[in-house]
Amino acid sequence: MPPDAPRFRPPLNTLSTRVVMAGVFLGAILALALSVTFSWSDSLAGGAGGGEGKLNAAAEEAFHAPPGNCLTWSAPDASDAHKVACTQPHLFEVTSMIDLGAQFNAEAPFPSLDQWQQIAQDKCNGDVRPYLGHALDPYGRLTTNLLRPTAEQWDEGDRQLRCGLQWSGPGGGLQPTTGAAKDQDQSMVWAPGTCLALAGKGIGDPTDCSRPHSYEIIATLDLTTKFKDGYPSLKDQDTWLDTACADAAKTYTGGADLGQKKLNLGWDRREQESWDVGSTKVNCEVAATLPDKSGFQAVTGSVKDTSKAPASSSAPPSSTGGG
Repeated sequence: MPPDAPRFRPPLNTLSTRVVMAGVFLGAILALALSVTFSWSDSLAGGAGGGEGKLNAAAEEAFHAPPGNCLTWSAPDASDAHKVACTQPHLFEVTSMIDLGAQFNAEAPFPSLDQWQQIAQDKCNGDVRPYLGHALDPYGRLTTNLLRPTAEQWDEGDRQLRCGLQWSGPGGGLQPTTGAAKDQDQSMVWAPGTCLALAGKGIGDPTDCSRPHSYEIIATLDLTTKFKDGYPSLKDQDTWLDTACADAAKTYTGGADLGQKKLNLGWDRREQESWDVGSTKVNCEVAATLPDKSGFQAVTGSVKDTSKAPASSSAPPSSTGGG
């Protein structure tokens, strides 16, 4: 790849204040409601239409799991939630139990989304560091959230919550993690070969590379292989990654000329706060950026597919983000 091949800067993960992005929180709190059925305007607000059914025995056990337990599910409404060993892929790790009885008496109505969001911020964030034994990376893959009672459980007087950790993708969809949270690398990286959907001009959740996407992950690099004496400045990171990611692109694509394919090379950078908690890994990516550099345009097909070049569209992208 020629040295003057175009570069782009991927957006920084901005979940630094945890569960404050409405789209991410909406997807997470719906998935974590452990309800049999959902009706956004009714069930989350505690209304009559749609309603929330009774939980099965496994879901009841999952909802009342103590700290240190990991939970997973596959149904969109999480009706099949169950406990699994944390060494297995899971979607949520319980970090603390909270009782809201003093704040919400027996006659209190089921909280609104805004109230649940505030509860998650107020009740769940402070317990994370003691649970992990170290700080949570403000730009990392793990974020805090909560398991709440269903509207029916609430009406029956249940005021217990479970705070926990999860990985929410850029589009809000929950991503599986493996291993106890305290032992996980918090670096916000995806496996090489992952393609992230296009959401407007930005990025969404993982999608098949044969579908329109924003960019494709081509490598994961560890900054400590180059910088062994402490945190490198963003400028130093850029200087090294410009060459290291170019080399990785040659290996990944078999030497393809990204410029000829109208694709740009990009990479992540790590902030001091991430470095300090051990998040030192970054991704290298390829993408097609809009002419005004305001975002991405759709690419279809993997850059590894030598049978045909990835197709990029110069038309304004439509939203195809996951979540």
